[in-house]
Amino acid sequence: MDHSPALFIGDAPGLDFLNSVATPLDTPVDWINDGEGLLDWLGQARLVPADVLASMRSQALPGELDNVADQARHLREWFRDFVQARKGRALTIKDLRELDPLNRLLERDERFSRIAAAGEGAPFALQASRKWRTPEALLLPVGEALAGFVCTEDFSHVKACEGPACTLLFVDRTRGHRRRWCSMAACGNRAKQAAHRHRHKDNP
Repeated sequence: MDHSPALFIGDAPGLDFLNSVATPLDTPVDWINDGEGLLDWLGQARLVPADVLASMRSQALPGELDNVADQARHLREWFRDFVQARKGRALTIKDLRELDPLNRLLERDERFSRIAAAGEGAPFALQASRKWRTPEALLLPVGEALAGFVCTEDFSHVKACEGPACTLLFVDRTRGHRRRWCSMAACGNRAKQAAHRHRHKDNP
């Protein structure tokens, strides 16, 4: 398992989930390659509370978390296909029927509200919570992030990094929407170095 920090460059949790498998330094890395990887990634993404992750880790049956990680990878690749086919253009009502797998996941959610102690100014606050009955519930906040992405982001601004070997996706929020790279420190810098070498090769 890879213990390096996961990449969060998508500017949207839904794309960060797709970027949980990537080729950051010429070697493919899958941060959700097993159950422990899934727990670690969910913690880094702050999609699941730490106490829930600890409970899942201690109570899951052998192989149960690995099975959920396998489901997460299938969900990831299904959503990647959906995004890749539509990035660069706005979604339309015709795309709704392709979202059935995501809606089926969302239907399994068990969210509820409860009254909890508040901070200064008021004694109570209405707090949203979720029942984490089984390890498969770990997929619910992921599904919520994907649904939020579909409903709130303009797919016209979803781009793939132009790095030759890079697989990362991001939402281009720059003025004029001219972002080309996952990051200037990585693929952007490589492109500048390659252009520099090319210029010197052409002008010895």
